[in-house]
Amino acid sequence: MTFEFQKLDLNALPGDVSVPSYDRTSLKPRVAHIGFGAFARAHVAMHLHETLAAGGGDWGLRVIELFGTPDLLDKLAENDHLYTLVETADEGTNTRLLGAVCETQHIARDGVSTLIDGLAEEQLKVISLTITEKGYCVTNGALDLDNPMIQQDFASPSAPKTAIGLIVAGLAKRRELGNGPITVMSCDNLPHNGVLCGIAVREFAAKQNAELAAWIEDNVSFPSTMVDRIVPALTDESRDLIRDSLGGQVDLNGIVCEPFRQWVIEDNFKAGRPQWELAGAQLVTDVEPFEEMKLRTLNGSHSFLAYLGFLAGKETIADCAADPVFYAEARKLMVDEQLPTLDVPGDVDLVAYADSLLKRYSNSKLKHRTWQIAADGTQKMPQRWLNSVKFHLANGGNYRHLVLGIGGWMNYIRADRNGESYEVVDPMKEKLAEIVAKDSGDATSYVDTLLALDSVFPSELVANDEFKKAVHKAYCAVAEKGAAQAVADLVD
Repeated sequence: MTFEFQKLDLNALPGDVSVPSYDRTSLKPRVAHIGFGAFARAHVAMHLHETLAAGGGDWGLRVIELFGTPDLLDKLAENDHLYTLVETADEGTNTRLLGAVCETQHIARDGVSTLIDGLAEEQLKVISLTITEKGYCVTNGALDLDNPMIQQDFASPSAPKTAIGLIVAGLAKRRELGNGPITVMSCDNLPHNGVLCGIAVREFAAKQNAELAAWIEDNVSFPSTMVDRIVPALTDESRDLIRDSLGGQVDLNGIVCEPFRQWVIEDNFKAGRPQWELAGAQLVTDVEPFEEMKLRTLNGSHSFLAYLGFLAGKETIADCAADPVFYAEARKLMVDEQLPTLDVPGDVDLVAYADSLLKRYSNSKLKHRTWQIAADGTQKMPQRWLNSVKFHLANGGNYRHLVLGIGGWMNYIRADRNGESYEVVDPMKEKLAEIVAKDSGDATSYVDTLLALDSVFPSELVANDEFKKAVHKAYCAVAEKGAAQAVADLVD
């Protein structure tokens, strides 16, 4: 089915579709967001929309893209920068047009100098990002100086290709013009995302100009954030839902997501900020406890269901939650193996939080694919599972669900589901494919080779015989019995 662009006719919208109630003509681009993908549209821009609707000033959003074509941004501009958000659940849907965006920039359409000049504008107070972990170009806690795109940006600092190079170029221009402090805020689903972003920007700047690096230290803050909202990749089915919700109109920038959202923000801003708390955001002094809570419970259980559920033939998280065994074992993973590792404020009910996640997973209207969540496992496992395993090894705790997840991943990367092949999406996919290709059928050798990936598995874990034996056992359980039976065997 094809979905052709059409300009939205606001007068022909169904009566239950809400439109912005605030004066959009007064908006100024005070926030610039790099990476306007599905999550940014459903979370970051939505919170700003609600802030404006609650009387939150003139904080408009400029969206910036560095990759792909400008087609979608062109279509967004043709629709006066309005786009559709459909929140869907088994109880029903809620559809609205969001209006916080007031400008778009694309490097291929507008040129890099326009983007740099925009970041230097005095009226701009916040640069936010959703560029995925790969976009920060940080490896082992430092800027990856061997990254070809980073090297290219060093060679041509006035024509950067990366988000980090662009930000540094914008900050350099800002310093040159005397346009004052600014905040750079990561909104990616990563632990310590502000720290990661700060490392990348500061180290890039230090390689270029010591005075610029010193200025950044004094004039730029990098708050961490914790973001939470399930936003599946668009499918023809979700595009149909958007069209039906708009009374037959097509919105190519529309997005479908769950009703739930959470945003916890470190209140560390150099030049002011929108009143995001008007939209329900939590402004705190320390985001880390909330980060760990989400990463280990939501993201950790998501990965558990993604690998084992996919291998068991379950296409979505809702399919997994509909299976009583998978539902119960995902809950045990969270309550028995992840919650004991957390240190959160005393007013947080962790068991209630875990149960709320399972309710969200049961949303059959949200087609969140297990294959999609299974991507980038080499980057996700350490923060979602392995830190918890270290805790249990040090404290004599149980981690059999966590280790079965690892065994599931080791089977998943073989790209073979009962004879059906599929793409394994991972920054290390070539290395993983090489290991799989060289596998002689010796399970011990295969598992040991994967455990030797020191960028994934910490040496202290690999040196622990108990852990290695548990991983071998988990891998073989999935390989020999199948994922569904391996999960069923966890039942007490």
